[in-house]
Amino acid sequence: MKVGIIGGTGGMGKGFALRWSQNHDVVVGSRDAARALTAAEEYTNLAKEAFGQIKGTISGNDNVSVAKDSDVLILSIPYDNIDVVCSEILPQIKDSCIVISPIVPMTKTDVGFEFIPIKENKPFSYQLVSKYIKNKSNLVSAFHVISEKKLVNPTLELDYDIFVCGDGKKSVEVVNGLINEIKGLRPIYLGPGELSYMAEIATPLLLNAMIRNKIKNPGIKII
Repeated sequence: MKVGIIGGTGGMGKGFALRWSQNHDVVVGSRDAARALTAAEEYTNLAKEAFGQIKGTISGNDNVSVAKDSDVLILSIPYDNIDVVCSEILPQIKDSCIVISPIVPMTKTDVGFEFIPIKENKPFSYQLVSKYIKNKSNLVSAFHVISEKKLVNPTLELDYDIFVCGDGKKSVEVVNGLINEIKGLRPIYLGPGELSYMAEIATPLLLNAMIRNKIKNPGIKII
């Protein structure tokens, strides 16, 4: 399976690339293809150091090219960039491509991290992304409550539950499979895409708890 990562040169993209390269061909995306290629070379070396050998590959290309070729496409981009990026790339994807949104609409204010859809009465991320995708059953919301600092360490075993929302049973199953491939993660299905705001709002909740209680890189685990 070819997994494309839009925003793949960032921390989350790096973590996904390192971990999924064990089994899949991962393509790092960037507005600048040269930057994506440089990052892909770095990630490949890190993955081989961590795992000895990888079954997949890590390559790089510009965002549009990555979107066209991917079987699964992860949007590792800021909330404010959704309209610009998604309007350009999502019309280019294959009809069968599954799109994952880990995007969190939050802002830092004097009181702490706040959820933009509530504070500013704006759409949540899933709603914005869905405007640009033909088949909404291929859109899945996931990976909001994972520590970037822990994800980028490929040898560190994680211990988190990942909330998943989506309308398409097949799409959700594929995303659940990718979650299960990362040791220590467990997918927890919350329901259809309309409930994605529940997963998205969990991130500012965690960050506020982390800062005020001095908790290092917290996650969510349902027991």
